[in-house]
Amino acid sequence: MERIEEENGKLEETQPSPAGSICGFTSLHHLLKASLQPHLYQEVSRLLLGLNCGRPLGNIALPESAKALSLNHGFDMEETMIGLTGMNYDMEHPAYCFSADKEQLRESRIVRVGLIQNSIAIPTTAPFSEQRRSIFEKLKPIIDAAGASGVNILCLQEAWTMPFAFCTREKRWCEFAEPVDGESTQFLQDFAQKYNMVIVSPILERDVKHGETIWNTAVIIGNNGNIIGKHRKNHIPRVGDFNESTYYMEGNTGHPVFETAYGKIAINICYGRHHPLNWLAFGLNGAEIVFNPSATVGELSEPMWPIEARNAAIANSYFVASINRVGTEIFPNAFTSGDGKPQHADFGHFYGSSHISAPDASCTQSLSRYQDGLLISDMDLNLCRQLKDKWGFRMTARYEMYAELLERYIRSDFEPQVVSDPLLNKKPS
Repeated sequence: MERIEEENGKLEETQPSPAGSICGFTSLHHLLKASLQPHLYQEVSRLLLGLNCGRPLGNIALPESAKALSLNHGFDMEETMIGLTGMNYDMEHPAYCFSADKEQLRESRIVRVGLIQNSIAIPTTAPFSEQRRSIFEKLKPIIDAAGASGVNILCLQEAWTMPFAFCTREKRWCEFAEPVDGESTQFLQDFAQKYNMVIVSPILERDVKHGETIWNTAVIIGNNGNIIGKHRKNHIPRVGDFNESTYYMEGNTGHPVFETAYGKIAINICYGRHHPLNWLAFGLNGAEIVFNPSATVGELSEPMWPIEARNAAIANSYFVASINRVGTEIFPNAFTSGDGKPQHADFGHFYGSSHISAPDASCTQSLSRYQDGLLISDMDLNLCRQLKDKWGFRMTARYEMYAELLERYIRSDFEPQVVSDPLLNKKPS
């Protein structure tokens, strides 16, 4: 039971909170809004979410057909607009609006982006074919809601076709691996064509032409249903239950930026968000939106989650779209983490909280911490260049100096540039 303190200091029991909630609320922002007086919440929100062009975030409306799908199939929806002004609707489903300066020589480049976070659909003990099929069925109405909302680019979560089973170290989960043009890509190609939508599909890839090697890969499907390309995860974690190197190693595709019908996008898969140079490389190659499809749990990374994405958006003058799965996945066989603690059958709670960060330091509220969800955001890509002009990060960077240090660092005879106080080890006379 949850307990709350009344004004007289007594504790009152309430109904149990949903698993994964924050004191019964879907997100931190909902908790704060319910707990603070409006003027206090406004100030706290200013500090947590930032101001967009000096103003609080505005709102836009969702189409009724999308809201109906959300209500009928039980997934959360949030919609935001980045780069437009003057929008403010009263609506059942809260939505946000970011603004950008109107330019005289360039038209606005408005792109509508959608992010899907979801839990698995049936227990991990079910046959693999049924697990995959049930996830496909769960996502159909969410993708339809994105299509009905006019989404141009849709991104799914890391390894969306399966449980995130890499904590188990059991090789049988490799059966979920598939070629780039496999079953999941074919499933999504129909939606891409139907809704004229680019789809980023992070999967467990099996490279049949190179010894059946497995990779953690994002497939980029064009708005005509074609495969534009793929990107393989650059950084593989070896932290606690993240035993991913048991299944696949670091990717070999570099830092590609994919020029789509709606803008230049890149995919920084999960653990890559902890590496600032990984973010930088996508920016140097011209990315305007970087998607970060992830699978991460609360105890390990939740305090870092909103900070890293927002910082990357600021430092690199692009939009960052962060996606995380939700729920607690229980596996048939218990496993250990190599930390001396008892064996367990779950990885921990995947806390969702998908959100979008803009290059001007503003960001959306997060989706639910425990519910499936669809976040939709309009963004004017002109904002990227506007912030480059404002802050001059590219102009003031010292790439030649960084490159010289890195060139020395990767050599075996590297010596750190440390200047020691000559009196540190001098004995007093």
